Amino acid sequence: MRRRWTIAALLVLAAALAAALPAASAPRRARWNTQVLALVQRPGFPARAYVAPNRRIYEGTYDNPSGDSVPSRVFEYTARGALQRSWTIRGQDLSGPHGVQVATSDARGRLVLLDKSPPRVLLLNPANGRQRTYSTFADLPPCPSGATAGNCSPNSSDEPATPNYAAWGPGGALYVTDYLQAVIWRVPPGGGRARVWLSDPQLDGGMFGTTGIVMTPDRRRLLVAQQSSSGGGDGNPSTGKLYSVPLRRRGGARSLSQIWESRPVDGPDGFALSRSGRVYVTLTAANQIAVLDRDGNEVERFPAQPLSGDNGSPVPFDNPSSAMFLGRRLIVANQSFISGDPTHQAILDVYAGERGAPEFIPRRAGLRERRD
Repeated sequence: MRRRWTIAALLVLAAALAAALPAASAPRRARWNTQVLALVQRPGFPARAYVAPNRRIYEGTYDNPSGDSVPSRVFEYTARGALQRSWTIRGQDLSGPHGVQVATSDARGRLVLLDKSPPRVLLLNPANGRQRTYSTFADLPPCPSGATAGNCSPNSSDEPATPNYAAWGPGGALYVTDYLQAVIWRVPPGGGRARVWLSDPQLDGGMFGTTGIVMTPDRRRLLVAQQSSSGGGDGNPSTGKLYSVPLRRRGGARSLSQIWESRPVDGPDGFALSRSGRVYVTLTAANQIAVLDRDGNEVERFPAQPLSGDNGSPVPFDNPSSAMFLGRRLIVANQSFISGDPTHQAILDVYAGERGAPEFIPRRAGLRERRD
């Protein structure tokens, strides 16, 4: 009997070793190795792939430049790209441009969505599918001649509010960039009407304005990306910028400090921070990813040549619009905004070989007495 048990134990051990060998001998991914995680279904045009703390990936569908009357959707994927669930956004104005981005999540695990039409913040509870309005945005009047700040937009033209990206502050306030109005909004803790937090001509990009926003790990600054300065507020109108904005606890003047300037017609969009302090910026017009060191010096680009988007995968970079870390991988939304190619509207998995800085989500983020 003992001999039978010994043989059985050896067989179990051999099977376990055989199962472990393929994983141990699997080739390690090289830096910048790119794979297609998932193609995004209709209505398509993914602009922001959000990696939640539970390692699920949430993707909203954004604006179709050719126009459609299809409500926006939010898709949920596993870390390996398997589609799990989806939700249709309610209450949108479908008569004009519309779309949503999954900006972040709150302390209860609800998704924070930025809706384009009407301009608002929505909370989507993945557990039960409930949606409710958390904040709204006003269309600001242009600043009077000579004024550069205040409860107005220093944008060179009269444009509607267009919330784009968002990041939590230490006290539970939500800071939101605006793609068309040259401001950064602040939504108070618990929600409510958004108010202008920073108004600056440097944020005037004309039709190509302010994009990504990320809280630094020390929780003292916000990093903000600018797609262009085409409104004439900051130097070369064709280049994008990365700015730093300090958070001041007791008010005081807020100002932008430039830490990087892109090449002409790069179109910086969403970006991610690594634990080493490097910044990975998607260049939606150049079809590249730029890497900056902690001092704002550009140290690398992938792929090396602009425009082609040749990343070695079946889906080239075609207006890559955001990046967020999942372990050592960059999860990149490939929007294909200009060509509108549905076979390029995808979530890409780009191996960075280093880990990302954790997203800051304060305990008070999104909390209210009301329960949904």
